[in-house]
Amino acid sequence: MPIKDHNLKLTREYAREMDDADQLSAYRDQFYFPQHKGKNAIYLCGNSLGLQPKSAKAIIDQELADWAEFGVEGHFEAKRPWFKYHHFFTESLARLVGATDKEVVAMNTLTVNLHLLMISFYRPTKQRYKIIMEAGAFPSDMYAMETQVRMHGFDPNDAIIEIAPRKGEHTLHQSDIEAAIKKNKNKLALVLMGGVNYYTGQYFDLQRITQLAHEAGALAGFDLAHAVGNKVLHLHDWKVDFACWCSYKYLNSGPGAVGGIFVHEKHAKSAKTFRLAGWWGHDEQTRFKMKKGFKPMKSAESWQMSNAQVFNMAAHKASLDIFDEVGMNRLAEKSLQLTAYAEMLLHEIKHISFKIITPMDPLQRGCQLSLLFKSRGKEVFELLQKHGVIADWREPNVIRIAPVPLYNNFEDVYTFYEIMKNLK
Repeated sequence: MPIKDHNLKLTREYAREMDDADQLSAYRDQFYFPQHKGKNAIYLCGNSLGLQPKSAKAIIDQELADWAEFGVEGHFEAKRPWFKYHHFFTESLARLVGATDKEVVAMNTLTVNLHLLMISFYRPTKQRYKIIMEAGAFPSDMYAMETQVRMHGFDPNDAIIEIAPRKGEHTLHQSDIEAAIKKNKNKLALVLMGGVNYYTGQYFDLQRITQLAHEAGALAGFDLAHAVGNKVLHLHDWKVDFACWCSYKYLNSGPGAVGGIFVHEKHAKSAKTFRLAGWWGHDEQTRFKMKKGFKPMKSAESWQMSNAQVFNMAAHKASLDIFDEVGMNRLAEKSLQLTAYAEMLLHEIKHISFKIITPMDPLQRGCQLSLLFKSRGKEVFELLQKHGVIADWREPNVIRIAPVPLYNNFEDVYTFYEIMKNLK
């Protein structure tokens, strides 16, 4: 949704007019901002760690109070009984990723979940053992795939196919992804990519990739760390086999917050789907009979290892309550406008040499813009910090900014631009 009217939009007054017209502007007040010289910092780092919801403290305090009052009986007597704490997230997560209630669960952390899911869905044979991923994926994904491949006795250099951008480019062509899947269809076991690439901010066509993987006889899974809470998702309808995510970025659930998984119901309901067994994944109705023989629940909950991390999850609930109230469609609509405005303003900066490597097409990105610097990148990043801008530096030469629609506004974006424009 590019903004075409040029002159008017280069003013703070215009940014304030946009904020006045924004129906979501009040949600900004539900978050704490870091302070810089007595004012809110310009926080553009929600793609790394989201801001703290003001409601989080009360929920955490309630769990502490219940622990003090009830001790072990808090599992059943707490305001939100700990025994079923993971159930409090099911409907919210299902809405966020476009799933049924049986296909999602909050548990563990992202890389732990990725390994657990790969154990279930990377089941290579001598004929089908290859994995397709994007080159330049987040290191945790690279490490997980490398070790999973080695665990099955294969050489990562042979088994893992990385799709790289074309020479002189920074993002992938959909046609190159499709060509790689078709070329390797007879040996392909799994397509496993990030939903949004952490470095460039490119959003991939998850539905089409899933379709092609299935046509090739393979499964499709995604790391949605940078997509959940950022893009509108329909994992069930797209027939995605599995996915996992963290909740400390766009989901604002705090450092080290609980992760989540999606497993399509065709796998989750089947007892034939292999999963590592844990007590909390056992049939809820007979769990406390303490008998041998793992009987998995017919849902994504069967991938759980242990009972809920209550204090960790309390902040998660605070944030998901806000997402339930706002809805992803409204956030996505504002995100298009806010990111387009940031892009337009950045193109006005001529005295610092950088290139936006995030796709220009709004359908191929979320709210992130990655600025690639030829020189002075780290210097610019540090100068921005001194002026109260909190962004993100990624080696070797990229500053990432993320105008998050839930708590950033148009004036934040304009102030960032004005600071950049005046840097020497």
